[in-house]
Amino acid sequence: MLPFRFSKSSKYKARYPEVAFGLTLISGCKNFINPPGFDQYKRKLLRKMRKREILAEITERIDVYDKFFKDFGYECPLPKHLKRTVHSGFPRYNLMVDSHFMAEMCAGILVAVTDCDCFDGNLILDLAEDGEVCKGMGKRDIITKKEEIVLRDKKEIVCVLCQGADDKTRIGDNTRNVLFYAYAVPGIEGRYLKDGLDIAAETTSEFGGGETGGTEIY
Repeated sequence: MLPFRFSKSSKYKARYPEVAFGLTLISGCKNFINPPGFDQYKRKLLRKMRKREILAEITERIDVYDKFFKDFGYECPLPKHLKRTVHSGFPRYNLMVDSHFMAEMCAGILVAVTDCDCFDGNLILDLAEDGEVCKGMGKRDIITKKEEIVLRDKKEIVCVLCQGADDKTRIGDNTRNVLFYAYAVPGIEGRYLKDGLDIAAETTSEFGGGETGGTEIY
């Protein structure tokens, strides 16, 4: 069960009435660098995603995200990540970050990985006003454009879809309760969010010793 309530604002629902959002929480896990058996597990998923028909479907979905980003004037990171993954395999950082990349690349969706204990209160998916400020990774200022899709907690913006997650909720060595969330955009069905988030949850719980409460798609 999630330790907070999630909702969509009236502005978001009016603009994107059929666009999904997904969440999955894994509790009590450890963020290992490279746990035993993890490399073999990653290679198995990599072989599957590289199959011609599957890769074509993943590429098609990533192209949908790419167009959405470009419509707001941003570069989508997914095409470069896909190219690198196809040629070089999944990157190696730590269990939680690697699980996030695997979820994105195997499902062709946009996923964020965060420390659930760092949120302040309930979460709401919303549209930004022009010029709102969020502290991104490395404490850089993220400045929103009007009607960008954002995720807020009770205190502030915690992620801007086209510009990234904030610094406050980033995972670390001591993260024990990890929250993965996934954005759809117009043209991406919610079932693909579930596919990717299930990969993240199953991977993190299996290799990090945590417990998953299941994936919720809204």
